[in-house]
Amino acid sequence: MRRKKTLLFIFILFYFCVPNTFAQPRLFNDIFPLINESIRSHIFSNEGYVRSSQRSGGFVIFGNEQGNRLDPQIVNFVLNRNPGYIVESVMIIQDTRRSTNLLDVYNALSNVRGLKGRLYNSHTRNRAVPLFEEATRIVSEKQTTAIPDPNPSQILPERETIYIRLKDINFGNTYYRGDIALIQNGLRYTLLNFRNLNYLFVPVIKEEKFIAQLYVEPIREGILIYSIAGADISDFVASKIDIDSAISKRLAVITAWAADGLKNR
Repeated sequence: MRRKKTLLFIFILFYFCVPNTFAQPRLFNDIFPLINESIRSHIFSNEGYVRSSQRSGGFVIFGNEQGNRLDPQIVNFVLNRNPGYIVESVMIIQDTRRSTNLLDVYNALSNVRGLKGRLYNSHTRNRAVPLFEEATRIVSEKQTTAIPDPNPSQILPERETIYIRLKDINFGNTYYRGDIALIQNGLRYTLLNFRNLNYLFVPVIKEEKFIAQLYVEPIREGILIYSIAGADISDFVASKIDIDSAISKRLAVITAWAADGLKNR
């Protein structure tokens, strides 16, 4: 009898102290229960749903609308940077070859070099061109020597920081800190520029004023990718460039990189 009680105690302790071990993935409606059918159809399409808003007109942010069950810090982490412009996207990857876990997500997002050569449609050039001509990890903020991406990991870290250099078609060499963290039921990947983004040596977005964040969660319908990016720039710079387009195309390329990495793993 004592042995049975001991085994029962161990089972209960294990069950409640190891979260999500036995839990089923959430449904999309568990996260966004009040979504209308028009937006839902976009989210489940190949393009996903995209929305932008500006501080001057009052932000309208899908990720923190009433009733949504996305962890508030996912959106607040961007809002706390006081951006003037925000772009969001939500998409579901449905055509996965096998079930996906968070280790798969981590390994897909570890392929920094996969960002190189990804295309976007340039209106000024009237053709598809690579947004990032080079993409590599670097040692640190102070030491920008290129280092290779690691081999696929067998261990999922709870938190990790990496450093990235992207040769941007508009801004030249750009530098980001990538913070990876487990949060809620998924994995959050944050990119924050630790040097100015310059155009012809003129600072367009100052250091730590651009932030892009992906939240990836395996759900029962596939894989949810919620992305949000924001930038805080001066009114003078904003009057000279299409900042919505600048943020949107970078978020779209980063999101597509993550989605393709998960489809092709």
